[in-house]
Parts: sequence; structure tokens; C-alpha cells
Amino acid sequence: MPEPDIALSLEGLTAGYEGPDVLRGISLEVPRGRIVTVVGPNGHGKSTLLRTVSGLVRARSGRVLVGGAEVQALAPHRIAAAGVAHVPQGDLLFPEMTVHENLMMGAYREADAGVIEARLAEVHALLPRLRERHRQLASSLSGGERRMVGIGRGLMAGARILMLDEPSLGLAPLVIEQIYEVIGRLREQGRTILLVEENPARVAELCDTMHLLDNGEIVWSGPPAELMDRDELLATYLGG
Repeated sequence: MPEPDIALSLEGLTAGYEGPDVLRGISLEVPRGRIVTVVGPNGHGKSTLLRTVSGLVRARSGRVLVGGAEVQALAPHRIAAAGVAHVPQGDLLFPEMTVHENLMMGAYREADAGVIEARLAEVHALLPRLRERHRQLASSLSGGERRMVGIGRGLMAGARILMLDEPSLGLAPLVIEQIYEVIGRLREQGRTILLVEENPARVAELCDTMHLLDNGEIVWSGPPAELMDRDELLATYLGG
């Protein structure tokens, strides 16, 4: 059976924690082989959106479809098994494990050693510094290197969609440039990515579609170049 054209679809998604809804009626699609970016101010639901897709936050209503199959009622490990790799905000690695061991954690569901080795070779080709650091403890890495390990671990899962939550957060400008060079190479490889970012200028040339999220609702969607030309939107929602 051919792979569906839409890797991820959200339909009227509402979610939150113990209080009021954080997300209200979110609908968007991530086509296979494309990069879709959700931008917006801090604290307005971007990370919650990714956590809801991956099952870490339970959807209160609406649907999450991965490859056309509903997953919003599944446990997080089953959503991961359905093809969703979530690379969360920050450096959530196993600090006393080596770079290699952290990468192998991404492939924990794969039993075929040949497949694992092929994925590892792809990660090393994309992120050669991880090959150089493969015996080094994660706790000794720089912030940029830790972020690369997180991306590599997500790729080791062999997922149909990779979700990246603000991969540039807290990094120096030069390192941010390196991280987005990696994401650009992922685009060239035809990877399917749902990316969360606060600054639309960082991703405007990389992504295919951009959604502006404000106060838990999508207030604008379209081509990234169009958003960058809408000074009134940038000023109102992003302060720039």
C-alpha cells in the first residue's frame, strides 16, 4: 500500500492541562516530505501542540491522524510506534550514557540489526560530529552537540514524521545556524517535519507552510514568504 500523501492531520484539536484549554480547535496538515512550521509567542501553546500529538498531553476533543489512522486515544509509546518521533524542547538526554548509547535509545523498537546500522550510518553522515563524539558522555557535550544528539535520536526511530520543538532554543547564533543547516539537509532528503519555532525569520526559507499560533488558536496560515511580508501580523503577534 502506498504511503499516504498526508503524514499528519489535526482536526479540531482541543487540549490542556488541569485548567482551561490551552489548544482550541487546532486544524492543520503536514504533507509527506514537507516541513510545516508553527510559530508564535512563548506560552501560547506551541509545545503543548507537539505534546498532544505525541500523547504526552491527552486531547480533550478533535482528532490526530498519522498516516490516516486516528491515534489521539493511544498511549505515547503506541503513537511513537505509529511513526511519530518527538524531539522535545531542551536537552532531554541520558547524561551518563554515551552519545552512541543515546542514539541507540531512539531505535529501541527496531529488532533488525541491519536496519539499525543503516540508520546510524545516515545519522553519522548527517551529523559527523556525533561519530567523533560517539564514546563521549552526553553530560560533557556542548549545548549544540546535545541538540544534535536529540535530532539524531529522533532519526534513529525511523519515524514517518519528525517533530522538533524549538531546536534553536538557548543556543548561540553560530550554533543555531549549524542546527538549521542540518534541518535544511533533512529537507533535501525529503523528511517530513513538524517544526515549532518562536522566530519565523529563522525558518521562512526552509518550510513549506507556516501557521501562526496565538493564545491556543491558529490565527493565520499560508506560505512563509507571505507572513514575512505582513508587518502588521508580525507586530501584533510576534512583536516585530
